Amino acid sequence: MGQAAKREPESKGKVRSIRRRPQGPGFTIITGLSGAGRSEAAKCLEDLGFFVVDNIPPALLPKMAELAARPGGPGRVATVVDARGGVFFGELSKALEELKGLSIPYAILYLEASDEDLVNRYAATRHRHPLAPADRVIEGIRKERLMMESLRGDADLIVDTSGLTPHELRDRLRDAFADAPPEAGLQVSLISFGYKYGTPRDADVVIDVRFLPNPHWVDELRPLPGTDDRVRTYVKGQQTYREFMRRLRALLGFMVPGFVAEGKAYLTVAVGCTGGQHRSVVVADELASFFRDKGLPVSVEHRDLDRGESA
Repeated sequence: MGQAAKREPESKGKVRSIRRRPQGPGFTIITGLSGAGRSEAAKCLEDLGFFVVDNIPPALLPKMAELAARPGGPGRVATVVDARGGVFFGELSKALEELKGLSIPYAILYLEASDEDLVNRYAATRHRHPLAPADRVIEGIRKERLMMESLRGDADLIVDTSGLTPHELRDRLRDAFADAPPEAGLQVSLISFGYKYGTPRDADVVIDVRFLPNPHWVDELRPLPGTDDRVRTYVKGQQTYREFMRRLRALLGFMVPGFVAEGKAYLTVAVGCTGGQHRSVVVADELASFFRDKGLPVSVEHRDLDRGESA
């Protein structure tokens, strides 16, 4: 899951997991690219009952984490970390090592967005990028991506805010922080998508179902979404589909305990067909039932379902 941070996100609002810290009271570090939504994320967590502190020095992070873990303390604590500059990164690395040494549980929430979205946001607000006071905004964004690469690689949760409204970002974070607290175990996020619109970059597992018989070539099914019972009946009625799902359930059933053993808090499974209208929708919905039967919290997003008729 450690892809280069300088690559741009390719899909809207996707959540990506890295690993879970030890169980315990919640302490979350909110960080990421300038303009990607750190302030909005802080407001959302505050609404969810977190005690939120904005931009404290890295040396104070262990003290804040201890406060979160203390009996009778404020409970879940989040702090916004604006990580830029070599000295800062040295202090932050030292603070994170101290947290590990103290066995204090924590999570890093990292927010990012595409270059295009970040440039547009800066243009709308007329703010200067902190790393490009005299240069073009795009140059500052590229510098920051490179600088933040190591912190991104250590993140527990990465959210791509490209194309998201503040309301949509809040929905993503509520799914992650409200519906599945740490004690709930592995949270599964299922995404159906169309390959013609790009593969979700931050999926842990990507499943290509373009080999299945396509309802697009059945005239009466073409305009219908994969959530329609007629489309479901057609897709599920194929022998190829039944054998595929049997093997897929066996594979995922084998993988999930391993993910849990590795300490993952979030698992994102993306299912793709050509346009994201039919086959991927049916498979994603059936997988949701599969995971729920295992007692795991599941969220489902049909990313490209509203894009209209596609093969």
